[in-house]
Amino acid sequence: MTRDDDTPWNSPRPAEPADRVLADLHGYWEGLRCGRVVPARADIDPRRIEEQLEFAFVLERIAPGIARFRIAGQHLTRLMGMEVRGMPLSSLVTPPTRDLLAQVTERVFATPAVAEIDLRAQTGLGRPALTGRMLLLPMSSGSGMIDRALGGLVTDGHQIGLTPRRFGWAGSSVTRIAAASESAAQGFAEPPAPFEAQDETPEMRRAKFRIVTSGE
Repeated sequence: MTRDDDTPWNSPRPAEPADRVLADLHGYWEGLRCGRVVPARADIDPRRIEEQLEFAFVLERIAPGIARFRIAGQHLTRLMGMEVRGMPLSSLVTPPTRDLLAQVTERVFATPAVAEIDLRAQTGLGRPALTGRMLLLPMSSGSGMIDRALGGLVTDGHQIGLTPRRFGWAGSSVTRIAAASESAAQGFAEPPAPFEAQDETPEMRRAKFRIVTSGE
Protein backbone atom coordinates (compact mmCIF):
# COMPACT_ATOMS: atom_id res chain seq x y z
CA MET A 1 0.00 0.00 0.00
CA THR A 2 3.01 2.29 -0.04
CA ARG A 3 3.33 4.88 -2.78
CA ASP A 4 6.13 7.13 -4.06
CA ASP A 5 6.31 10.32 -2.01
CA ASP A 6 9.25 12.70 -1.73
CA THR A 7 7.95 14.43 1.39
CA PRO A 8 10.39 13.99 4.32
CA TRP A 9 9.02 11.90 7.14
CA ASN A 10 9.19 14.70 9.67
CA SER A 11 8.00 17.57 7.47
CA PRO A 12 4.76 19.47 8.23
CA ARG A 13 1.68 17.90 6.66
CA PRO A 14 -1.89 19.18 6.62
CA ALA A 15 -4.12 17.55 9.19
CA GLU A 16 -6.21 14.76 7.73
CA PRO A 17 -9.88 14.48 8.74
CA ALA A 18 -9.61 11.24 10.71
CA ASP A 19 -13.37 10.77 10.94
CA ARG A 20 -13.80 10.93 7.17
CA VAL A 21 -10.83 8.71 6.29
CA LEU A 22 -11.72 6.01 8.80
CA ALA A 23 -15.45 6.23 8.08
CA ASP A 24 -14.76 5.68 4.39
CA LEU A 25 -12.52 2.71 5.19
CA HIS A 26 -15.17 1.27 7.50
CA GLY A 27 -17.86 1.80 4.88
CA TYR A 28 -15.81 -0.04 2.26
CA TRP A 29 -15.24 -2.98 4.64
CA GLU A 30 -18.95 -3.05 5.52
CA GLY A 31 -19.89 -3.15 1.85
CA LEU A 32 -17.73 -6.25 1.36
CA ARG A 33 -19.48 -8.27 4.06
CA CYS A 34 -22.56 -9.13 1.96
CA GLY A 35 -24.35 -10.73 4.92
CA ARG A 36 -21.24 -12.41 6.28
CA VAL A 37 -19.78 -11.75 9.69
CA VAL A 38 -16.55 -10.50 8.12
CA PRO A 39 -15.28 -10.13 4.54
CA ALA A 40 -12.35 -12.12 3.19
CA ARG A 41 -8.89 -10.66 2.77
CA ALA A 42 -9.05 -11.63 -0.91
CA ASP A 43 -12.05 -9.30 -1.36
CA ILE A 44 -9.94 -6.19 -0.75
CA ASP A 45 -9.28 -4.18 -3.91
CA PRO A 46 -6.75 -1.37 -3.23
CA ARG A 47 -8.10 0.58 -6.21
CA ARG A 48 -11.39 1.04 -4.34
CA ILE A 49 -9.70 2.78 -1.39
CA GLU A 50 -7.04 4.85 -3.13
CA GLU A 51 -7.74 7.93 -0.99
CA GLN A 52 -7.32 5.90 2.20
CA LEU A 53 -4.28 3.82 1.16
CA GLU A 54 -1.76 6.17 2.73
CA PHE A 55 -3.29 5.53 6.14
CA ALA A 56 -4.34 1.89 5.70
CA PHE A 57 -2.70 -1.37 6.68
CA VAL A 58 -3.37 -5.11 6.83
CA LEU A 59 -2.60 -7.17 9.94
CA GLU A 60 -2.01 -10.88 10.40
CA ARG A 61 -2.77 -12.52 13.74
CA ILE A 62 0.23 -14.68 14.66
CA ALA A 63 -0.59 -15.51 18.30
CA PRO A 64 -3.21 -14.53 20.90
CA GLY A 65 -3.10 -10.76 21.21
CA ILE A 66 -0.24 -10.45 18.71
CA ALA A 67 -0.57 -9.23 15.14
CA ARG A 68 2.01 -8.05 12.64
CA PHE A 69 1.85 -5.75 9.64
CA ARG A 70 1.64 -7.52 6.30
CA ILE A 71 1.06 -4.31 4.33
CA ALA A 72 1.27 -0.73 5.57
CA GLY A 73 0.64 2.69 4.06
CA GLN A 74 3.17 5.48 3.81
CA HIS A 75 1.83 7.36 6.83
CA LEU A 76 2.96 4.56 9.15
CA THR A 77 6.39 4.65 7.53
CA ARG A 78 6.62 8.37 8.30
CA LEU A 79 5.50 7.91 11.90
CA MET A 80 8.07 5.21 12.60
CA GLY A 81 10.83 6.48 10.34
CA MET A 82 11.16 3.03 8.81
CA GLU A 83 9.30 0.35 6.88
CA VAL A 84 6.91 -1.37 9.30
CA ARG A 85 5.97 -4.41 7.22
CA GLY A 86 6.66 -7.50 9.30
CA MET A 87 6.77 -5.56 12.57
CA PRO A 88 4.23 -6.18 15.36
CA LEU A 89 1.34 -3.78 15.85
CA SER A 90 2.63 -3.23 19.39
CA SER A 91 5.67 -1.42 17.97
CA LEU A 92 3.45 1.65 17.52
CA VAL A 93 2.69 2.04 21.23
CA THR A 94 4.58 2.60 24.47
CA PRO A 95 5.43 -0.41 26.67
CA PRO A 96 2.75 0.41 29.32
CA THR A 97 0.12 0.43 26.55
CA ARG A 98 0.99 -2.90 24.93
CA ASP A 99 -0.95 -5.15 27.30
CA LEU A 100 -4.21 -3.26 26.73
CA LEU A 101 -3.60 -3.13 22.97
CA ALA A 102 -3.06 -6.91 22.97
CA GLN A 103 -6.40 -7.48 24.74
CA VAL A 104 -8.31 -5.25 22.32
CA THR A 105 -6.54 -6.76 19.30
CA GLU A 106 -7.41 -10.29 20.39
CA ARG A 107 -11.03 -9.32 20.88
CA VAL A 108 -11.13 -7.98 17.30
CA PHE A 109 -10.16 -11.43 16.00
CA ALA A 110 -11.82 -13.72 18.54
CA THR A 111 -15.24 -12.11 19.08
CA PRO A 112 -15.05 -10.80 16.26
CA ALA A 113 -15.38 -7.07 16.80
CA VAL A 114 -14.58 -3.65 15.37
CA ALA A 115 -12.21 -1.52 17.44
CA GLU A 116 -11.61 2.21 17.42
CA ILE A 117 -8.63 3.37 19.47
CA ASP A 118 -7.68 6.94 20.37
CA LEU A 119 -3.96 7.48 20.82
CA ARG A 120 -1.69 10.24 22.12
CA ALA A 121 2.00 10.31 21.17
CA GLN A 122 4.81 10.78 23.64
CA THR A 123 6.13 14.34 23.49
CA GLY A 124 9.54 15.83 24.15
CA LEU A 125 12.38 17.67 22.46
CA GLY A 126 11.75 17.44 18.74
CA ARG A 127 8.51 15.52 19.30
CA PRO A 128 5.51 17.89 19.24
CA ALA A 129 1.99 17.04 20.33
CA LEU A 130 0.43 14.41 18.09
CA THR A 131 -2.82 12.50 18.49
CA GLY A 132 -4.12 9.62 16.44
CA ARG A 133 -7.10 7.39 15.85
CA MET A 134 -6.84 3.76 14.80
CA LEU A 135 -9.52 1.51 13.31
CA LEU A 136 -9.30 -2.30 13.25
CA LEU A 137 -11.69 -4.33 11.05
CA PRO A 138 -11.42 -8.15 11.11
CA MET A 139 -11.26 -10.28 7.98
CA SER A 140 -10.88 -13.96 7.16
CA SER A 141 -7.88 -15.46 5.38
CA GLY A 142 -7.80 -18.12 2.68
CA SER A 143 -8.16 -20.77 5.39
CA GLY A 144 -11.46 -19.27 6.50
CA MET A 145 -10.09 -18.28 9.91
CA ILE A 146 -10.57 -14.72 11.16
CA ASP A 147 -6.87 -13.93 11.39
CA ARG A 148 -6.52 -10.82 9.23
CA ALA A 149 -7.58 -7.25 9.83
CA LEU A 150 -7.94 -4.17 7.68
CA GLY A 151 -6.85 -1.14 9.64
CA GLY A 152 -6.29 2.57 9.41
CA LEU A 153 -4.32 5.09 11.47
CA VAL A 154 -4.75 8.85 11.02
CA THR A 155 -2.89 11.43 13.11
CA ASP A 156 -3.63 15.06 13.88
CA GLY A 157 -0.69 17.39 14.44
CA HIS A 158 1.34 20.09 12.72
CA GLN A 159 4.30 17.80 12.13
CA ILE A 160 5.54 14.34 13.01
CA GLY A 161 8.89 15.41 14.44
CA LEU A 162 11.65 13.03 15.40
CA THR A 163 10.87 9.41 14.71
CA PRO A 164 9.89 6.87 15.78
CA ARG A 165 6.69 8.27 17.28
CA ARG A 166 5.05 5.90 19.73
CA PHE A 167 1.64 6.35 21.29
CA GLY A 168 -0.05 5.93 24.62
CA TRP A 169 -3.70 5.02 25.19
CA ALA A 170 -6.32 7.80 25.17
CA GLY A 171 -9.53 5.74 24.93
CA SER A 172 -11.22 3.06 22.84
CA SER A 173 -14.46 1.39 21.86
CA VAL A 174 -14.88 -2.24 20.82
CA THR A 175 -18.17 -3.35 19.26
CA ARG A 176 -19.13 -6.95 18.55
CA ILE A 177 -20.04 -7.69 14.94
CA ALA A 178 -23.38 -9.24 14.07
CA ALA A 179 -24.09 -10.97 10.78
CA ALA A 180 -26.96 -9.59 8.70
CA SER A 181 -29.16 -12.55 9.67
CA GLU A 182 -28.45 -11.99 13.36
CA SER A 183 -29.22 -8.29 13.08
CA ALA A 184 -32.61 -9.09 11.56
CA ALA A 185 -33.39 -11.58 14.32
CA GLN A 186 -32.60 -9.01 16.99
CA GLY A 187 -35.27 -6.69 15.63
CA PHE A 188 -35.55 -3.69 17.90
CA ALA A 189 -33.25 -5.07 20.59
CA GLU A 190 -30.65 -2.61 21.81
CA PRO A 191 -27.15 -3.20 20.40
CA PRO A 192 -24.44 -4.39 22.79
CA ALA A 193 -22.73 -1.55 24.61
CA PRO A 194 -19.21 -0.88 23.33
CA PHE A 195 -16.19 -1.32 25.53
CA GLU A 196 -14.57 2.00 26.43
CA ALA A 197 -11.22 2.71 28.06
CA GLN A 198 -10.41 6.21 29.30
CA ASP A 199 -7.31 7.97 30.63
CA GLU A 200 -6.41 5.79 33.58
CA THR A 201 -3.32 4.02 34.78
CA PRO A 202 -2.53 0.68 33.08
CA GLU A 203 -3.30 -1.10 36.35
CA MET A 204 -6.74 0.53 36.63
CA ARG A 205 -7.57 -0.32 33.04
CA ARG A 206 -6.53 -3.94 33.38
CA ALA A 207 -8.64 -4.27 36.51
CA LYS A 208 -11.74 -3.01 34.69
CA PHE A 209 -11.20 -4.78 31.38
CA ARG A 210 -13.02 -8.01 30.67
CA ILE A 211 -13.42 -10.04 27.51
CA VAL A 212 -17.06 -10.31 26.45
CA THR A 213 -17.88 -13.51 24.62
CA SER A 214 -20.89 -14.10 22.41
CA GLY A 215 -22.44 -16.22 25.14
CA GLU A 216 -22.70 -13.33 27.57
